[in-house]
Amino acid sequence: MDDVSSKSELGRADIVRVMKLLPHRYPFLLVDGIDEMDGDNSAIGRKNVTINEPFFQGHFPQYPVMPGVLIIEGLAQTAGALCVHSIGEDYKAELVYFMGIDKAKFRRPVVPGDVLHYHVKKIRNRGRVWKFYGEAKVNGQVAAEAEISAMLADTAEARAFASSK
Repeated sequence: MDDVSSKSELGRADIVRVMKLLPHRYPFLLVDGIDEMDGDNSAIGRKNVTINEPFFQGHFPQYPVMPGVLIIEGLAQTAGALCVHSIGEDYKAELVYFMGIDKAKFRRPVVPGDVLHYHVKKIRNRGRVWKFYGEAKVNGQVAAEAEISAMLADTAEARAFASSK
């Protein structure tokens, strides 16, 4: 998949590009690709859920279900990749701070074999702080939804933020 750099055209990101946009790595990288990025307005990410995921060993061995918090994290990672994409190729996010989760609802279980599609839409942004509405869908059915907010930070900003708390 080729990335489209023009902000007026839809962009895409394969796993190699996703890893350039996000600081996360296995086993915590929860986005396998991004099928659409519309400037900083919206994106549709994708996660192929397999039985090989480490969380399935304990959640739950008899009936493997993807933890809801990881579904929300996948939404946040998709939104974070969109933010970095829209800021530009030169920006390297060293940290993405999750600042809030609001109105989270879980509608159906996500199990091995499912393909999760993370639909995120920007509500607003101010500087390096963003707020999105997201829905995680399987076969068009909403599995989870939430409003999420996050801050992109470099190491110096992250240390200052952490020491102020």
